[in-house]
Amino acid sequence: MKQRSAQKISGRGYLLATVCAVFILLLFVMYAFIHAGAWLVSEDPVEKSQAVLVLSGGLPDRALAAAQIYRNGFAKEVWLTQPLQPGAAMKELQLPYAGEEEYSRMVLIAKGVPPEAIHILQPRILNTADELQAVAAALDKQPDATAIVVTSKSHTRRVQAIWKKISPGRRGRLIVRAAPDDYFDASHWWRTTSDALSVVREYLGLLNAWAGMPLPPSK
Repeated sequence: MKQRSAQKISGRGYLLATVCAVFILLLFVMYAFIHAGAWLVSEDPVEKSQAVLVLSGGLPDRALAAAQIYRNGFAKEVWLTQPLQPGAAMKELQLPYAGEEEYSRMVLIAKGVPPEAIHILQPRILNTADELQAVAAALDKQPDATAIVVTSKSHTRRVQAIWKKISPGRRGRLIVRAAPDDYFDASHWWRTTSDALSVVREYLGLLNAWAGMPLPPSK
């Protein structure tokens, strides 16, 4: 009888421990789910820099933020990159397309940035890694220079992760800032499909960056 009672008590203790472990795991999963969007937003303190770069995409929010940074005296220049697409596809179709960099340039000028302060980096880019390589090359020409990169809120942490992969051995520094007017709702990212897709895309991109970017960009 005593042995059966001991086994019964032991079985109850095991069950209770299992239930507690499952409950704690569910709490952790819930916490991680709720804060998944907020964790992606990672900004660096702003400081005076050689240039502010408008990362491709997010028109006109990123260009507007870059113009504000320039007007506040934190950058001497504004840098733009040249996305390969959709310009190449439009050219094949023999249809006019100014290029995203030209529209960003128009936004910058409209918001008070002098045309002579705007510089377009080479070569043409396919993805964020290409853009940061272009920034690194530009900073290499100005040792110990700093550049501010403006991107969307959800993209900030991945930009930092990619920069860590390509910056060893370089003397230039990067400051990552989010466009204030970006639509991303970090606290309630699951409420809209656009925010949910952004979160999924950014976590997949982070995994690729942490793995050394083995997956090439689509062309």
